[in-house]
Amino acid sequence: MKKPKLSVALVTRNEEERLRACLESVAWADEIVVVDAESDDKTATIAREFTDRVVVRPWPGYAAQKNTALDLATGDWTLSLDADEIVSAELAADIARVLEADGPADGYAVPRRNIFWGRWVRHGGLYPDWQVRLFRRGRGRFGTRAVHESVSVDGRVERLIGHLEHRSYRDIGDFLARADRYATLAADEAVAQGRRVGVSALVLRPLGRFLGMYVAGRGFLDGWRGFLLASLYAYYVLIRSAKIWERTNA
Repeated sequence: MKKPKLSVALVTRNEEERLRACLESVAWADEIVVVDAESDDKTATIAREFTDRVVVRPWPGYAAQKNTALDLATGDWTLSLDADEIVSAELAADIARVLEADGPADGYAVPRRNIFWGRWVRHGGLYPDWQVRLFRRGRGRFGTRAVHESVSVDGRVERLIGHLEHRSYRDIGDFLARADRYATLAADEAVAQGRRVGVSALVLRPLGRFLGMYVAGRGFLDGWRGFLLASLYAYYVLIRSAKIWERTNA
């Protein structure tokens, strides 16, 4: 019986600092597909060191770009990654076992370790951070959300043990810049769906996020990282709510 082939699919935009580590962690895959959103750094050049399946196209949105990468993948199974993620040796072994058996599930969720300021943050709801990333070709698709998109699988989904290492934010400035961008996208989507927020939400929702992460989620066990992250995520909730309020009360 012929062993199923694995395609790795990822999208990029100015990821020259982090892309190499990601691609090195999946260099064993049968195929790597990179869809680059017209980067103006060395991202595409680095990608071509690992694969000739590099497509450069304008950015249409997170879900649309990722689905384009899925459409270009030709393997029997697809592993969808972000450029700031690294596949651990344990996860690679898990994936190899799935390929060897060709299943049995149609999709697999993996636990993700979020790394902030050089350390894995274990609490505050940031672990295990299950993400569906491995699925049979044609069975997985990203939903049409403007931000925080996720994969829906047509079939049974199980969990793997090996982890993804996620090095999302370079520093606080990067977090704040991306928080503003994500909040804008989320607010636009909320308004389009007819959602509104009251002034009280500008206080209660950020406070709820902070307490949920730092107290209920035991983020305090991660020391200053836990406090800072709870504060930053509360800030994101604040500006998201404020942008919704601004768009519906102007």
